[in-house]
Amino acid sequence: MRVLVFLVAHLLGAISSVQAIMSTRTAQGAIAWAISLNTFPYVAVPAYWVFGRSKFDGYHMKRHATMLAESETERNVIGLLAEGGMLIDPKNAIDLRRKTLLENLAQMPVTRFNDADLLIDGEATFDAIVEGITEATDYVLFQFYIIHDDDLGNRLKDALIAKAKEGVSVFFLYDALGSYSLPDAYLSQLRDAGVQTAAFRTTRGWQNRFRVNFRNHRKIVVIDGKEAFVGGHNVGDEYLGKDDTLTPWRDTHVAVRGPTALEAQVTFVEDWSWATGNIPELNWEPHRAPQGDVRALCLPTGPADNLETGTLMLLDLINSSTESIWIATPYFAPDQQFVSALQLASLRGVDVRILVPEQYDNFVVGMTVYSYLEELEETSIKFHWYERGFMHQKVILVDGKTAAIGTANFDNRSMRLNFEVTMLLEDAEFAASVEQMLETDFQHSRLASAAEYRDGSLPFRFAVRVCRLFAPIQ
Repeated sequence: MRVLVFLVAHLLGAISSVQAIMSTRTAQGAIAWAISLNTFPYVAVPAYWVFGRSKFDGYHMKRHATMLAESETERNVIGLLAEGGMLIDPKNAIDLRRKTLLENLAQMPVTRFNDADLLIDGEATFDAIVEGITEATDYVLFQFYIIHDDDLGNRLKDALIAKAKEGVSVFFLYDALGSYSLPDAYLSQLRDAGVQTAAFRTTRGWQNRFRVNFRNHRKIVVIDGKEAFVGGHNVGDEYLGKDDTLTPWRDTHVAVRGPTALEAQVTFVEDWSWATGNIPELNWEPHRAPQGDVRALCLPTGPADNLETGTLMLLDLINSSTESIWIATPYFAPDQQFVSALQLASLRGVDVRILVPEQYDNFVVGMTVYSYLEELEETSIKFHWYERGFMHQKVILVDGKTAAIGTANFDNRSMRLNFEVTMLLEDAEFAASVEQMLETDFQHSRLASAAEYRDGSLPFRFAVRVCRLFAPIQ
């Protein structure tokens, strides 16, 4: 019997190693998996099928099908955008190249005549979301990674139930792993009121049954196809600063009105279709915002994309910077290509600043950050520890002109393993508000030094380097 187990384990290891060699993204990763799968198959085989895959099978893009093929209105959506003057006309070759790149990544157009509100911290964010839900007349699309059954969770539940009872269609989507503690009673109350609920399960489908390493990390609310909310907040009292330890809680959302709201809607529909197999009947007619001319693009990224869209988006933001790039992220664990891109930006004179929380909610991630201090300091990149509680925002500001606000962290998980969404916005007034917000955050931080790692004890430095080994799955 023991011989049979041995043979089966090594056979599975050999088969898995062939798959790893054929599909692993890097040569180093392929070598590491091939050796471990054949040497320690008892541990490596289950680890590989849970953590070793970076492609998510069975999830089909609905962007063209949803926006362009399901109805007469949807087939003409691009035409309607053009007729309404909502597609941008690049002023020069550089603008044209960036527009082409971003639209190829998103498979959706950059639009104008949007309006955007910067929502700083939980109270402003959820007051705006509840107000949007209250004013909905046709439908509400509601999606979060984490939803808790607490005061905030019940406030939002009550708002959705009240709207459903008015006859407004309400679609409620949550990540099955992120919201694992959400009780059935909470969902039953929503369903009893007519709210349609669904869980995004990354293990759905036989080919994904071991894929617990993937997450749907998106946070999206869409009101009538005319207004969308995207950002870092989940639904829980801690996001209002009510956590006993991680307080105050610093986070950022953005509310966008105008044609780009439809792009957030497309992102929701893709996820809803995966979870339920259905595409809801929604409004697909683009509308200009009542005021404002913000250029915007909603860019969904994830492990089902043919390309590593999250990686390419972030590299483009770094490489296109000419004056400054400020990055605020709660989790900083990038691979070497991002470090090199940041170093190159600094070497060509760009003001590169990175802001991360000094207080961490994850020990491994917190320790990993120290491993980057030396190589970043070598090129005069300014690394800041945010000291005023816990910072969870995901914000990038490029050249004081382009802002990226969304759900993606500056780590491998967000770039390759999570379904994420980012709002890219270009507008002088909006960018100035983001710049002012980040300036305030920098005032509540201290400049980090490589000496914090270099002068640490040997056990500390060894622990930091061990934690860095886990960066690919953080």
